[in-house]
Amino acid sequence: MQEMQMNTENVDRIKKIENIEKIGKIKNTEKIENTEMAEKIENTEMTEKIENTDQIEKIDIKSMNLTELTNELSRIGEKAYRARQIYEWLHIKQVSDFDEMTNISKDLRNRLGGAYKLTVLRPVKVQVSKLDDTRKYLFALPDQNTIESVRMKYKHGNTVCISSQVGCRMGCRFCASTIGGLVRNLSPSEMLEQVYRIGRDLGERISNVVVMGIGEPLDNYDNLLKFIRMLTDEHGLNISQRNITVSTCGIVPRIRELADEKLQITLALSLHAPVQGKRLSLMPAAAAYDLDDVIEACDYYFAQTGRRMSYEYSLISGLNDTKEDAQALGRLLSGKNCHVNLIPVNPVRESPFVQSDEGAVALFKNKLEKYKINVTIRREMGRDIDGACGQLRKNYS
Repeated sequence: MQEMQMNTENVDRIKKIENIEKIGKIKNTEKIENTEMAEKIENTEMTEKIENTDQIEKIDIKSMNLTELTNELSRIGEKAYRARQIYEWLHIKQVSDFDEMTNISKDLRNRLGGAYKLTVLRPVKVQVSKLDDTRKYLFALPDQNTIESVRMKYKHGNTVCISSQVGCRMGCRFCASTIGGLVRNLSPSEMLEQVYRIGRDLGERISNVVVMGIGEPLDNYDNLLKFIRMLTDEHGLNISQRNITVSTCGIVPRIRELADEKLQITLALSLHAPVQGKRLSLMPAAAAYDLDDVIEACDYYFAQTGRRMSYEYSLISGLNDTKEDAQALGRLLSGKNCHVNLIPVNPVRESPFVQSDEGAVALFKNKLEKYKINVTIRREMGRDIDGACGQLRKNYS
């Protein structure tokens, strides 16, 4: 009897041991599973952090003016004199990589490369005129959009015409740059880079800049203003404000804002017709502002800045080049301190417009001069290359 009881107790004891071992195995399994789960969670979090880091856009260091750059470097613990060094590398020496900044420590160069983007335009195509050495550049932006810039050589030096937007939404019917509409605005650095890259390509100083390329400059107002201030800054290229011309279709509120800045740049209005109805037929954007209001804003610009207005007038055969057109334009601008630039319209394959012949251009000029208006006929440059604004970009895309 005692023997049976002992056997029963032994069996119970063995079962308890087995249960303990099972519980231990279960706990160990749970520990392993929990550890694996924790590792998976950590890996997922780490992956998300890496992905989030990739998604954070780096700061555009070349679009910072000297004050902004000084404040930014102070924020990351660097001394103010470093800002001047870096600004010189960016805007005078115009380097393409942070590692070219040889008087900056490697540690700081690495930090700059990790947190800031250095905008550099890549020339995709360069056309050189055999007639007058005009050079037309097609530049690729960092996002692979493309824009155009032109270098024109004059006796007084090199003039560069730059773009202010990728595409344009103004819809002028004689202009290739508006085909396809507006993609986006250019940053200050992307506008500066057009001047910098062309200067480096030529190995010559750029003396004049005209913002008359692709886009409506006043439709990108804040970036345009910053570009002008940085281009004329004494710590950068220090180009005179008087050597800068900005063209506009006539965005009235922006013309008045620009006037109040009292910059010494030249403002050029794309006029192209002397009356509202005809102007609207050529420039759909004219629907937003009556011609009288546009001219009044231009008068305000002259009053605020003392800078003579320039009026751009593209001559289109049989459309806006008649004797009546010249007389209407004379009456519109008579008595104003202004200059009229007559431009035989550039041929665009998608446009039916034909430029006026030499005789019609000369006659139009003579009619205007009778109203005591200063008139010039723009010298055609780069006629043997894709001269029309936006044509090279369109052909490439």
